[in-house]
Amino acid sequence: MPYTHLHHISYHYQRHGTGETVLLLHGFTGRGRTWDKLLERISGPYQWLTVDLLGHGLTDSPLDPTRYEMRFAAADLAALILDLATPPIHLLGYSMGGRLALYLAIHYPHLFHSLTLESSSPGLATAEERQARQAADEQLAQKLEREGVDAFMRYWQQLPLFASQNQLPEPVRVQLTQQRRQNSAWGLANSLRGMGTGRQPSLWDQLPGLNLPVRLLAGALDHKFVIIARQMAARLPQAELIIVPQAGHTIHLEQPDSWIAAAGFNYTQMNADFSTL
Repeated sequence: MPYTHLHHISYHYQRHGTGETVLLLHGFTGRGRTWDKLLERISGPYQWLTVDLLGHGLTDSPLDPTRYEMRFAAADLAALILDLATPPIHLLGYSMGGRLALYLAIHYPHLFHSLTLESSSPGLATAEERQARQAADEQLAQKLEREGVDAFMRYWQQLPLFASQNQLPEPVRVQLTQQRRQNSAWGLANSLRGMGTGRQPSLWDQLPGLNLPVRLLAGALDHKFVIIARQMAARLPQAELIIVPQAGHTIHLEQPDSWIAAAGFNYTQMNADFSTL
């Protein structure tokens, strides 16, 4: 299996296809292979680069929660891009992976042609909100360590945020659950402690300075993130907002064809003005 060692961490990645490189970052409890079935449906000359983020899948799960912080995770991925691709490249992130993607694009803009964010946010605006979320994430981390991954996933999948996933076909839901169970309890717990929304620095004030084309995708049923996406679009210099009908938080699973069209992957060439991405 392909691994690369970055800053004393072994990262598992996959790379296939030819053409302009697209780095895809999964959400919390996901892994790089989250994207496999979806990418099989896309035509066009792309080189796909997917990676298991810290604490997920086959990538290392450090014992120190500090190692998961955005600044370190972003530095890892910047090094991975320089090691495995020829920048500038295209970047896409979902949920937690979207928060990390936005941090990457703001701090390493020279590495990217464009940015696509699915169900993502720039973090929480106030210190009070971040403090409250850190406390909530710490409770979730302790639940993971106390009860294990299987019990946590039963709880996680029942959150209102994922209610629209009930419309998924049974085989898809089973596969999703199996994939999530392949993570380790301590890896997910430390991901919450180090890279959770409460730990992320607020990026709201930095949005106006991001001079990249940014495509924002939100599911129409995911009301909270529709509002966040609209607020982000108002601050970004080059934003395009797409609300995907009949989709909740996980657009790429719930409405894959609409996701492909919204992200522009059904075109045969990519460029920075989003005629293709």
